Amino acid sequence: QVQVVESGGGWVQAGESLRLSCKTSGDIFSIYIMGWSRQVPGPGTQRELLVTMTGGGNIHYADSIKGRFTISGDKVKKTLALQMDSLTPEDTAVYCCHAGNLAVEYWGQGNQVTVSS
Repeated sequence: QVQVVESGGGWVQAGESLRLSCKTSGDIFSIYIMGWSRQVPGPGTQRELLVTMTGGGNIHYADSIKGRFTISGDKVKKTLALQMDSLTPEDTAVYCCHAGNLAVEYWGQGNQVTVSS
């Protein structure tokens, strides 16, 4: 089992920045891939995968955040951070960190990010 806990988030104005952090505990040696996703609360909304980072250092960003968000992490401690710059109201969502491997994925509770215009 792996526990995933996010921190950071909050409320900012458009154009400002926020940083999210993610820590894991438990069987962290089983983690090969980590990432961030977001979802706007409400019926009919879909979760959007934002970025993933593998144990080999491969990073993949969604087009919606390329050039604005930057992922970083510690491959040994299995921690992750997401630096979010040039935020827009469209970035308002609950942001979740996830960690796992090909067989299983663990999710954090999520942190609200609200960007006002």
